[in-house]
Amino acid sequence: MQNDVSKVLDEFREGRAGTFEAAFETLFHQHQRAVYGWILRIVRNPAAAEDLTIETFWRIYKAHARFEPARGFEGWARRIATHAALDWLRALRPEDELPPDIPSVSTGNPAITAEIRRMTGLAFGRLPPKLRIAATLAVVEEQPYKDVAAALGISVGAVKLRVFRALRLLRKDLEREGMKP
Repeated sequence: MQNDVSKVLDEFREGRAGTFEAAFETLFHQHQRAVYGWILRIVRNPAAAEDLTIETFWRIYKAHARFEPARGFEGWARRIATHAALDWLRALRPEDELPPDIPSVSTGNPAITAEIRRMTGLAFGRLPPKLRIAATLAVVEEQPYKDVAAALGISVGAVKLRVFRALRLLRKDLEREGMKP
């Protein structure tokens, strides 16, 4: 089994006519759900996640020569997916975004809870994309910093710094809106 996986990865990287297309198709079928799920965690929009999954695999297809089989496909695909999602987030205007799923806050009053979620979602949407993506993955999705760092292609320390900055900006933004986080 391991030899089959290694063979597919080598055929994909080498890009030889006849074997490349089959190797790419195999990798697509094996990893499309994981890539879609990863992107959905970042963009919080199922339709966009579908489009970005296709965009990610198009980028993977074009970049096959840069793939290093020894480092594994999943992490490489996740990094490409993260960059595609980040490009999409950068292209959005904050007022066009849907608020991300924010964990529930129990206040006893559903109207207050809904308003807190709405305001927090809007503030979250105003974060710079690099900070938003790190905070989404690390705080909202509770992904380990190590995984977030690998997906973003940065160090664990840089992830921690981005999350810290994102939370600080969120706090300031919410305070300007009259909420005390």
